[in-house]
Amino acid sequence: MKKIFAAIFFFISVISCSEEKIQPSIDKTNVQGEIPSNESWNSKITFTDEGKIKAVLFTDHLKMYEMQRITLLDGVKINFYNKDQKNTSWLTSLRGKVDDVTKNMFAFDSVVAKNDSGTVLKTNELMWRQNDQRILTDKFVTITSPKEIIHGFGFESDQHLNNYVIYNVTYSSSLTKKKK
Repeated sequence: MKKIFAAIFFFISVISCSEEKIQPSIDKTNVQGEIPSNESWNSKITFTDEGKIKAVLFTDHLKMYEMQRITLLDGVKINFYNKDQKNTSWLTSLRGKVDDVTKNMFAFDSVVAKNDSGTVLKTNELMWRQNDQRILTDKFVTITSPKEIIHGFGFESDQHLNNYVIYNVTYSSSLTKKKK
């Protein structure tokens, strides 16, 4: 009888130790199969130069990919500051990407940039170039300012939207009031 119980116990032990292992769920949206080396939620990142604030980035979700040297962002808001550390312009988008080598930032999906003078830029894609702190795109843009509305393709500006160029204007309208 003891041998039968020992055989049953051994048989149950062998069955319970199967080769099947529980696999954790893997996010299939990763960049070319790489798993993020760092992730952060509801983050605030401050960019400074010689102790002065240049920009503050807020993001709902941040994923850093070390091997590919990029950072992906979801829910992006950036506040840009002038040399007097006054917040003079803002940029929002649904998604973004930072090239960790060049420090250039790309904004995608419902990109809106505004400045404190009332100028608003709307586009679907935009790049902020770190080395000269300029924003640019070759996509369709709409600029609305207190003086004008301009639509076109291709855009370049300083990060404060004070001096901008639209390369291929498709529509332009002046908003100045006529005196009676």
